[in-house]
Amino acid sequence: MNEKTLITNARMVNEGRIQEGDLLIRDGRIERIAPAIGGSDGTRVIDAQGAWLLPGMIDDQVHFREPGLTHKGGIRSESRAAAAGGITSFMEMPNTLPPTVTLDALEDKYAVAAEKSLANYAFYLGATNDNLDVIRSLPQGTAAGIKIFMG
Repeated sequence: MNEKTLITNARMVNEGRIQEGDLLIRDGRIERIAPAIGGSDGTRVIDAQGAWLLPGMIDDQVHFREPGLTHKGGIRSESRAAAAGGITSFMEMPNTLPPTVTLDALEDKYAVAAEKSLANYAFYLGATNDNLDVIRSLPQGTAAGIKIFMG
């Protein structure tokens, strides 16, 4: 693919410091950050003119309401809004209809997100009085965490 974008003259916030310079992206991944990077043929160049360049944010508690409550919002619409606001990753809560309390429901959410999400995603599994066996058998890395609703 070899698609390159060079952002020049940016004020970058990275790893606890502010750095002025350029950022090179190749095929959707940051390749290099330096005070000055020369552009080459075929490189899209964006002059930031001293604007701030910030890393994407992670929202670890969203309520997108899909499935079952999409009249309030769904993965497509809410991930689009999140991305527009600088959120590049989200972790969605299990309070949907039906609640995400089974491995099948969790896998269904991942399948929907793979088709609809405009940001990186992960999902919480809900804990109930009846799904301890599901929680115990959950493969590591499958859920962002376990959400326990008290009361």
